[in-house]
Amino acid sequence: MPKETGRLLRADAQRNRDKILAAAVRVFAEEGLDAHMERIAKEAGVGSGTLYRNFPTREVLIEAAYRKELAKLCDAAPELLAALPPRDALRAWMGRFIDYATAKFGMADALRSLVASGVNPYAQSHELILTALTSLLDASVEAGAVRRDIGATDMFAALTGIALASGRPEQREQAERLLDLTLDGLCTGT
Repeated sequence: MPKETGRLLRADAQRNRDKILAAAVRVFAEEGLDAHMERIAKEAGVGSGTLYRNFPTREVLIEAAYRKELAKLCDAAPELLAALPPRDALRAWMGRFIDYATAKFGMADALRSLVASGVNPYAQSHELILTALTSLLDASVEAGAVRRDIGATDMFAALTGIALASGRPEQREQAERLLDLTLDGLCTGT
């Protein structure tokens, strides 16, 4: 992954960066704005210097962690379509959407503070998610697995509703049932 300077990171530096971002999502979800940067470094297994070299401010770290979660979700669409039949790929991605939403909800306070500082981490989120979802729906329609009359915007609204109603980790079983119900409603019956 290129750094802001346009240079590629060494493999070990990229691994450290990825570990920091994963730890940041977990720690901000658990502690919100009270999360200490030193705890994030410890969770990631790196020193504070490594953390601050990559993410000089809390805001930069919050934005990068959110964008990493978004990219993980959106990048999963073509990977899933390459590995699974379209309907199964769509269902697997729906589960990943709940994972993404759960992480985002957990980071809500941190993300709100970022928005208050004048940074909009959500600038392209909607468009990127709709693009990924459209590719999954189009492949499923083409395979004859789902109805043609449901668009990505409608599906995004349904997934967002499920995430809002059942997006906490302790509600995962209910979320999975609702995802199955939603997919069953999309099926053509073939």
